Amino acid sequence: MTDASGIGAGAAAGAGRVSGRLAAIAESATLAVDARAKALRAAGRPVIGFGAGEPDFPTPERIVEAAARACREPRFHRYTPAAGLPELREAIAVATRRNGGPEVEPSQVLVTNGGKQAIFEAFAALLDPGDEVIVPAPYWTTYPESIALAGGVSVPVVADETTGYRVSVEQLEAARTERTKVLLFVSPSNPTGAVYAPRDVAEIGRWAAEHGLWVLTDEIYQHLVYGDARFSSMPAEVPELADRTVIVNGVAKTYAMTGWRVGWLIGPKDVVKAAANMQSHATSNVNNVAQAAALEALTGDQSEVARMRAAFDRRRRAIVRMLNEVPGVRCPVPEGAFYAYPSVKAALGRELRGRRPATSLELAEVILEEAEVAVVPGEAFGTPGYLRLSYALGDEDLAEGVSRIGKLLSEG
Repeated sequence: MTDASGIGAGAAAGAGRVSGRLAAIAESATLAVDARAKALRAAGRPVIGFGAGEPDFPTPERIVEAAARACREPRFHRYTPAAGLPELREAIAVATRRNGGPEVEPSQVLVTNGGKQAIFEAFAALLDPGDEVIVPAPYWTTYPESIALAGGVSVPVVADETTGYRVSVEQLEAARTERTKVLLFVSPSNPTGAVYAPRDVAEIGRWAAEHGLWVLTDEIYQHLVYGDARFSSMPAEVPELADRTVIVNGVAKTYAMTGWRVGWLIGPKDVVKAAANMQSHATSNVNNVAQAAALEALTGDQSEVARMRAAFDRRRRAIVRMLNEVPGVRCPVPEGAFYAYPSVKAALGRELRGRRPATSLELAEVILEEAEVAVVPGEAFGTPGYLRLSYALGDEDLAEGVSRIGKLLSEG
């Protein structure tokens, strides 16, 4: 039953029970798809999930052993500094320099509960109500929600498969207004796998510096690049921008540690101090055992990283080849991360087992129900007409899952 305004009676009765700020925040679409796939599998259905962005490998044993040792150390049974263990902050600073980033001091590092908290705290530290953030799209689902929670306004700048999902300086300039304060920059990209060449990173960085913008650069996938692609850190390419840049990173993707929840942000000391103050009230320190594990991840043998990257590269080539054989699907070759982001626009509007999906959201529903394959629709990333498939899953499941999609779409 609805009232004259069209609002359901239940919704009207519940109005005001939840703050408008949180009521406007949507559930993470990627986690929702993953949860639904797991629920269907638990119910006995052979669902293959391409939804979650997490490596299928176990965390390397040396890291697990470091955590086990930390459990036995009494100092880790107590509160530690809210900004992170001093030795971990030092290791992050060293690793940042080692991996092509700018020169930073440990005092410029804040250890956070995963990359998501780092992103939220960074925007909270930078934005006042009404400040605009230029957000290249397709974008990861968490960015606009974090911006909104901080009082900011997202201004999407859309790139498509014709440019490899990379935006140009001309597009960014067209989106800039007097209210623009921050450019969000992500390379390698979730959800597309796009990687910007160093010259393009430098060009965009110089544009941001010229206009006095802040840059939040998410480098969580920096170690997952393939072929001739090269990761490039914007503040290293454009040193004059370093004092207006916040870097977000973490151990989740590189070391198969998504569940350990250790990320960090790096930035000017005043920004880091403000974010650390906020964290001291929100969560205090990150779990000490997880911090000890992250310390081992960064300072120990790095050979596991190369082995996992080689597996992702093999799967990358396989999934692109298979997807491009599916009628109505066009998939550019991703150069980084572990996602394929095919266009399915040509597959829409065709009849599939009695249904005629008109959007990628509807198509994803049909694929789940009819082919028992979970994918994330492009609507979640600000660009309808696409699907995101994570290839961070076993080779056999990958081949079977794409084969099911191909068989279903071949019927249309």
